[in-house]
Amino acid sequence: MDFDALRFARFGQLDDTVKEWSTAVRNLEELNKDAQDGLRGKAIKANWAGINANVTREFVGKTASEFGDALKQAKTLRDIISDTRDELKESHRKLVEAIERGLKKNLTVVATGDGGFTVSMNVHPDRAGAESKLPDHSEADVTAFRDEIQRILNKATEVDSSAARVLKALADQTDYGFSGASYKDRESAAGALKKAEELAALAKQDPGDLSAKEFDILNAGLKRYSGDELFSQRFAEKLGAKNTLDFWADLNVLPQNPDLRSRVDQYDELQKNLGMTLATATHSDSRGMVEWKRDTIDLGGQLVGKGSGAVGFQVMSNLMRWGNYDDEFLKSYGSELIKTEKARSDNGSNAAVAWQQAGAGSYLNRTGSDTGSDPMTGFMKALSNSPEAATDFFSKDFVTTDEDHNFTEERNGKEVKRGLSNFDYLFEERDWPADANSKGEKSNAGKNAMALALEAATTGHAAGQHPTAETPQHNADQAKLVESLVASISDDPTRLTDHSYMSDSIGQITAEYLPDINRATADADSGNESVAKLFPIDGEAAEMKRSDVTRFLVTLGQSPEGYAAVEVGQKAYMANLIDYHMSPDLPDEKRYPHPAEDTIREIARRSGEVGGSLAIGRQESVLGTEAEKMEDYEHSMNQRKNFSSGAIATAVGVSTSFVASPLAGAVIGGATGTVSSLVLEQLFKQPEPDVQDAGQDAAVLWEATEVQNSTLSRIAAESVAAKYEAPWADQAEEWTRQGTRDGFNDAAIAGHRMAGDLESEVPPGS
Repeated sequence: MDFDALRFARFGQLDDTVKEWSTAVRNLEELNKDAQDGLRGKAIKANWAGINANVTREFVGKTASEFGDALKQAKTLRDIISDTRDELKESHRKLVEAIERGLKKNLTVVATGDGGFTVSMNVHPDRAGAESKLPDHSEADVTAFRDEIQRILNKATEVDSSAARVLKALADQTDYGFSGASYKDRESAAGALKKAEELAALAKQDPGDLSAKEFDILNAGLKRYSGDELFSQRFAEKLGAKNTLDFWADLNVLPQNPDLRSRVDQYDELQKNLGMTLATATHSDSRGMVEWKRDTIDLGGQLVGKGSGAVGFQVMSNLMRWGNYDDEFLKSYGSELIKTEKARSDNGSNAAVAWQQAGAGSYLNRTGSDTGSDPMTGFMKALSNSPEAATDFFSKDFVTTDEDHNFTEERNGKEVKRGLSNFDYLFEERDWPADANSKGEKSNAGKNAMALALEAATTGHAAGQHPTAETPQHNADQAKLVESLVASISDDPTRLTDHSYMSDSIGQITAEYLPDINRATADADSGNESVAKLFPIDGEAAEMKRSDVTRFLVTLGQSPEGYAAVEVGQKAYMANLIDYHMSPDLPDEKRYPHPAEDTIREIARRSGEVGGSLAIGRQESVLGTEAEKMEDYEHSMNQRKNFSSGAIATAVGVSTSFVASPLAGAVIGGATGTVSSLVLEQLFKQPEPDVQDAGQDAAVLWEATEVQNSTLSRIAAESVAAKYEAPWADQAEEWTRQGTRDGFNDAAIAGHRMAGDLESEVPPGS
């Protein structure tokens, strides 16, 4: 900061800038309110169809979100500029006051013309007089005064230069649109950049030289700032892609740095904090981050670190287990990871040994679930948090029929090459590398992570979360993946039964595709228009064979988690569906073209078939086993109870099918008193059948389940009748009882056809 520039500073332009940004903030607050309450609100309630359901509605939602980001960025810019102006004004005031104090001591400050200054003592002729009272001064006064002036200039320089760095960093965050970075003042933003540079310098060190104290500083800093956009960007840029990979690889090589042995139990926390920091950083479009992302992918197939024996993909994938990584980065990363796996495994024929090159004693994953040698595990975890990238990845080709590989299928009586998507390869064909957890037991982390990634890929939201009113309707790629998943498990049920830990994710997927499942049980694959009206779907429908759906549901029913997810979901869906069709506000063009009796019986029948198919699977799992197995089912249902409380529709995917209905607002909000809430309350009150009796007679369990389904359908229909004062209220019990019985008979007949394949018997009493 030049001496004269600060001394004679005029702040009118900065004042005007702050006013203009304040005006922009006020205007954006109004626009954002209109966007959220108007644009987004109307988009949620609108009756989208066709291409609009899959593209336009999502575009409108993202556009509305941009207003929020624009407001956030405008506030940040205004606050930083305002804070910078105030700090510079304070420096200006201190400089002027210091100069005035100096004059009182006969000390003069003079600009040198090059931005600097000098301090000199004035020699007054009256000083020689005996009675003179002029201020006394010394060389020490001159030095102290000069230092004071320099401190003021240094502070102003730091304020000015750091503000420039911060504003440039904010501008560099995105090529288009607005970033989500938010800071209340210049100092907090500048502090984030400074801290990033300090921590990057620590991570650049050879881990062999890193002290325990430095480890603590690094770990705590990354934990605090991992969600800070400017910090994360600057940290990753300063560290660089190669140093990032080298750091984690070398830190985990045995023998450990003696000074860090007391910190090994905190490596998992550092792994998480570093991974989340990098995830945040990948959303930046700065030139440095573009290079970091490109270099990280380029290093994927190369050895990194000094002695880990690991390649870049093995290291980076273990840092991806947390956080929301940029979709485009994940897409590029996944494509190169697949390319590398194909090269290392002879086009997928030997994946079991493709990634066993990490050095002995090297644990790239510190969570305890697996060693981290298979990069696909961590990458699947990353995809589980990024639905768009997950859908894209699983939908891509792994091998085509033109490539040299050993995957075949029978076609027209001949064995021919089979083209595989990434889903086909990972779910059906990949020989997942053997791995162990921290206890030395067999690890299932890889395929379990794949199931989580499939949950994100098919539902459109992160795994473990649930759809909201703003979750986009299912698109064609998502629906196709569900079709493939159902057909694959139907073709070979052991793909799920031998890996039952995947059932919670697959159960959630199924719960969110219940309209599609119910259509399939009604043989809707022929395109029956009335069936499409009975089970309305906003967005793309997954088209599945009825036989595949039955086998799939029976298989899923053998897992307590899968059974509970679909059982709870189907009951809520059934209740909502009756309410939807019996509503007098439903437009005629959307109405199922049959009387109330036929409508309710058909809904109860399809719900009964789903429930019956699940019941066959549960019997296969429970009968002839210890009572603890039935307790597992009861526990899973209780978990669903806790999980569904207050958010019924979002827990079961109803919002993806009924966002256009008058019911949506109450259901999505989880309002008590809705038909679905009444049905689920009753469901959770009913005890599970006594396994001791059921184990001796399968008919007991089958009959108890049918009665439960019939009761819940009756409660739904009677509640709807009361709600709309329908004249058929006294007939609801008979309609739902007959419909449920027909549905259970349908499930039993289908069970007969597949009994041989499942090595089970159809339940008596059907």
